[in-house]
Amino acid sequence: MQYRRRLRSRIVFSFMLFGTILSVLFAASALALQEYITDQLISRTLRDELNQYVVQLRANPTQVEPFYSRIQGYVTRPNQADIVPEAFRELTTGVHKVDSATGMYRAAIRKDEDYWVFLTYDVTANRSITNRLIAALVGTVLAFSVLSLAFGFWSAGRVMQPVRDLAERVRRLIATSKPETLSGYFADDEVGQLAEALDTYAAQLRERVERDHAFNADVSHELRTPLTVITGATELLLNMQGLPAKAQERLFRIARAARQSTDITTALLHLARAERGVTEDSNARDLSSIVANVIELYEPLIGDKDLTIEGDLENRVNVIAPESVIAVTVGNLLGNAIRYSPSGVIRVNVRPGAIIIQDQGPGIDEQDLPRIFDRHYRGKESGGKGAGLGLAIVKRLCELYGWQVRFQNAREGGLRAEIWFYGRPDKDNI
Repeated sequence: MQYRRRLRSRIVFSFMLFGTILSVLFAASALALQEYITDQLISRTLRDELNQYVVQLRANPTQVEPFYSRIQGYVTRPNQADIVPEAFRELTTGVHKVDSATGMYRAAIRKDEDYWVFLTYDVTANRSITNRLIAALVGTVLAFSVLSLAFGFWSAGRVMQPVRDLAERVRRLIATSKPETLSGYFADDEVGQLAEALDTYAAQLRERVERDHAFNADVSHELRTPLTVITGATELLLNMQGLPAKAQERLFRIARAARQSTDITTALLHLARAERGVTEDSNARDLSSIVANVIELYEPLIGDKDLTIEGDLENRVNVIAPESVIAVTVGNLLGNAIRYSPSGVIRVNVRPGAIIIQDQGPGIDEQDLPRIFDRHYRGKESGGKGAGLGLAIVKRLCELYGWQVRFQNAREGGLRAEIWFYGRPDKDNI
C-alpha cells in the first residue's frame, strides 16, 4: 500500500490502467462489431436467398433445393417436415440461431400455406474464426497493457525528474545551511511555482529565526544585568552585621529566586538556540550537589503543607551539561511533585545514571500520561496556578541533551518521575 501512495507509482498505475481499459474497450468493440456485421450479413443473405428460392419454386415446382458446401435447403409440404433435421422442424418463420450436436447454424425459415422452406447455413467455422479473433484480441490487450506500463514508467520518470531535482536541492540546502533560492533552477511550471513557494517560506523562516536570535540575545543581556545587580546587592546586604532574622530569611529567598531566574534564563537560551553549551573539554557536574541546592531552593514552596522532602544523594553521578540546565530540569520535576502532593513525603533519589523523584500524591490517569509533556496541559489536581509549561520544557531539554524522561504511577501510590542521563531505563523498574 505504501508503494501505491507514491506519486510516481500513481502515474505508472494510471497509465497502465488507462491503456488496459482503452485496449479492452477497443477489443470488445471490435469483437461486438464483427459479430454484429457477420450476423446481419448472414441473416440478410439467407433471407434474400430464401425469398428468391420461394419465388422460383412457385414459378417452377420442379426447382431443386439449394445446396452448397455450407448451405443446405429443404422444401416440404406443411406438416410434412420429416426430411428436415429435428433441430429446425419446430422453428417459426424468420431467421434463427441454432446450436445443435452437429454444429452451429443460422436457419432461415418460411412457412407458407403451400410450402415450408428451410435454408440452413453452417457457421461452425465462423465460430472457430471468432474464437481465434478473441484470442488475438486478448493477446493484443495484454501487449498494450505491458506497453502502457512501460510507457508509464518512462513518463513517470520524465514527469518526476523536476520534483526529484527539487527534493535533491532542498536536501543540499539542509546539509549546507546556506541560503539559496530554488526557483531560478526550474521552469515556470508547477514545480517552479512550488520552488518559488519554498523560497518564500524559507525566507520567512530565516527572518523569523534571525528575529528570535536577536530577541534571545537582547533578553539574555537585559535579564542577566538586573539579575546580577539583585544578586550582588543581596550578597552585600547579607554581609551586613546585625540583620534581623526575618530580614535575613527574606534576603536568602531573594538570592535563591535570583539564582533560579538566572538558571531558567540560561536554560531557555540553550533551548532557543538548540545549543547544548558543552564541548569535549567541558567539566562534568556533580548531580548530587546540584540536586541538594535545588531541594534547598524549592523547600519554601511547601508552605503550610504537611509535606517533607527526603533526599538520597549518596551516589555520585557526573553529568556533562551546564549546571543551570540540570537545575531547571530537576527543579521543574520537584516543583511538580510539591504542587500535586497535599501531604506525605517526596523522595529524591540519585542513582547510577539517573535521578528519581517520587511523591505520594493522587497520581495521574493512565490515559492522560501520554499528554503530560504537552504544552499548557495541566493535571486535574493542579489547582489554579501554573501555565502548564514546566514539563514541556523538561522534555525539550532532555531531547536536546539526549536524556530520557518518563512518568509512571507507582504501585504504592503517587507519581514517579525519572530522568536517565545514560543508558536506557528498565521498563520493569518502578
